[in-house]
Amino acid sequence: MDHRSERIHKAASYIQGVLDGFSLKPVVGIVLGSGLGKLADEISDPLTIPYSEIPDFPVSTALGHKGNFIIGELGGKTVIAMQGRIHYYEGYPMDLVTMPIRVMIVLGIKYLFVSNAAGGVNYDLHVGDLMIITDHINFLPNPLIGPNLDDFGPRFPDMTRPYDPHLIALAKEIAQQKGITLKEGTYFGWSGPTYETPHEYKLIRIVGGDATGMSTIPEVIVARHASIPVFGMSCITNEAHDNYSADYENNGHDVVEAANKAAGRMCAVFTELIRRLEIE
Repeated sequence: MDHRSERIHKAASYIQGVLDGFSLKPVVGIVLGSGLGKLADEISDPLTIPYSEIPDFPVSTALGHKGNFIIGELGGKTVIAMQGRIHYYEGYPMDLVTMPIRVMIVLGIKYLFVSNAAGGVNYDLHVGDLMIITDHINFLPNPLIGPNLDDFGPRFPDMTRPYDPHLIALAKEIAQQKGITLKEGTYFGWSGPTYETPHEYKLIRIVGGDATGMSTIPEVIVARHASIPVFGMSCITNEAHDNYSADYENNGHDVVEAANKAAGRMCAVFTELIRRLEIE
């Protein structure tokens, strides 16, 4: 067996052993980005598994990422939520950045929900906005580079619709019913950990990016590799424009604070969307 698969199945086996003791079988995976870990507080009867306890599992080191799996009920379904993700800029190779997603796939998830804190490059996006991700532009290394893991998916997976159109339509319907304004757009991902320069923001805007961040896309790619439907949402935590005041600076603590303020609305949409999922 490929060493990557061995590591994935070893970690999944450990988690499965814990879940069996509580008769839990998660059907939805959730990735919570910077400052968005509050959704974990909405999970009822939560079981917490720190990443540090899982064999050969990467540990999250980023600001605002606690580094736990939270398993419990949300929207009437059993979910497994990553309270903090793994980033390429932390120094991990892509097979470890995306390992948690593949572990959740082995555990049996049928859907993946991803969230992130992002800079709003589109001038119509402002701090506190929630943006449904409808497409992405990837400037991170592709996590499928290297020998294909045939037990997860094909060598050349289709990416025509990386974010599920049905889930997007349902989320828009839910938001309208709840009086929550949602924007839509394309997420541009690259490595970080520096925030972008004004001309890099301008480049992103020119090529069609609406929001930008340092995560998410590798997770989406490995989920789609395994034909898992994905729903993604960005919380706009700073206006990534190129007309700054003389004393402006991007600040990681401000990003987390802005995400915290918007987390309640995102939780409401995610929870109701999960409630309406049809799981066979």
